[in-house]
Amino acid sequence: MYKVAVIGDKESILGFSTIGIDIFPAYEAEEAKKIIHKLEAENYGIIYITEKLSLLIEKEIEIYRTKHIPAIITIPGNTGSMNIGANKVREYAKKAVGIDIVFKDEE
Repeated sequence: MYKVAVIGDKESILGFSTIGIDIFPAYEAEEAKKIIHKLEAENYGIIYITEKLSLLIEKEIEIYRTKHIPAIITIPGNTGSMNIGANKVREYAKKAVGIDIVFKDEE
């Protein structure tokens, strides 16, 4: 059975422990990369990462996008959403079908 983890600043991820998700505080790129590699080796199937931290390791996350497991999913931090997750969904949908079907352009 796969496990679930969340990586990010302590203030943003602490609450996840109350619902049984393993938390891994990280503030710097190298620290986050090491944690992701460790989690992959320890059978984690889903890794949530705060948007702010994901910006520091975008290239690393892209490598994992080609793998089925672990799934790395960006989530907002405690300061609110930067819309990174929504923009990725939009980008992938547009790539798949050739047009933007997720969001209507505002006029």
